[in-house]
Amino acid sequence: MTDVNRRAALKALALTPLAASIGVEPRHLERVVRAMERLETAGALAAPVFFTAREWTTVRLLVDYIIPRDERSGSATDAKVPEYMDFLLSDKEASEGMKTAMRGGLAWLDSECQDRFSKTFVGASDAQRRQVLDDIAWPKRAKPGMHHGVVFFSRFRDLTASGFYSSQMGWQDVQYKGNVALPAWNGCPPEALAKLGVSY
Repeated sequence: MTDVNRRAALKALALTPLAASIGVEPRHLERVVRAMERLETAGALAAPVFFTAREWTTVRLLVDYIIPRDERSGSATDAKVPEYMDFLLSDKEASEGMKTAMRGGLAWLDSECQDRFSKTFVGASDAQRRQVLDDIAWPKRAKPGMHHGVVFFSRFRDLTASGFYSSQMGWQDVQYKGNVALPAWNGCPPEALAKLGVSY
């Protein structure tokens, strides 16, 4: 197995539990992983296929609220998470339910901001956006009227995390050390051997 195949297999395995929740069958995960690798090497941002221009702006803003840039790594948009989402949703194998839920959730977000602030999510201030997100980010604390927003945000957050942690930036963020040659193996530390009561 080559390093590329091994890496793709590991990423696919990591994404398998999430696949069912976002409507992607596990047999399609290898294609998703390869698409993510292509996105990482692409220089320019890809034009969205699934998302409308308005949705695209909202998605790019929302993913960065979920995974912002920090001192350790870039943001979700830096890792091309919106492109990853667009790829998944534009794929012919993506379920209609998944597509409808995404469009409906983005529309709900705009509608909620419109009701509260007479602005879309993108047009609202940072404080206003955070107010809405705080109301849907914690399912157990959410008011009953927020159910649709809570369900949407939970799925969107999962999709954002799967895209980010499937990228090279995400793997580096969690300090994954796989596929790195070990220059020497010095054996198990003596303290660990003593604790286990074994020797070699």
